[in-house]
Amino acid sequence: QVQLVESGGGLVQAGGSLRLSCTASGRTFSSYAMAWFRRVPGKEREFVATITWSGGNTHYADSVKGRFTISRDNAKNTVYLQMNSLKPEDTAVYYCALKASPGGLYTYWGQGTQVTISS
Repeated sequence: QVQLVESGGGLVQAGGSLRLSCTASGRTFSSYAMAWFRRVPGKEREFVATITWSGGNTHYADSVKGRFTISRDNAKNTVYLQMNSLKPEDTAVYYCALKASPGGLYTYWGQGTQVTISS
């Protein structure tokens, strides 16, 4: 089992920045990649960014490309999401997730952290 705990959410004005953290514990040696998703009430969950655990390869949703940066600290089993130039439409609950293999599903999820951007 793997446990994921997010932190760093909050309320900021448009144009501001936040950094989210997600720390993994448990069977983290089985990790292939971690990702951030977000969900707005009444809408589908949206992919934000992903990073592979070993090579650090990253991929971003078009809506956040150039504004958000995903990174990892393997020694701390932690993944970060640096969010800059925030917009009101970035308001959502942000979740981190982990998958164990390249073709697998994200099977472990954190509890989510609220990000609210005021205009």
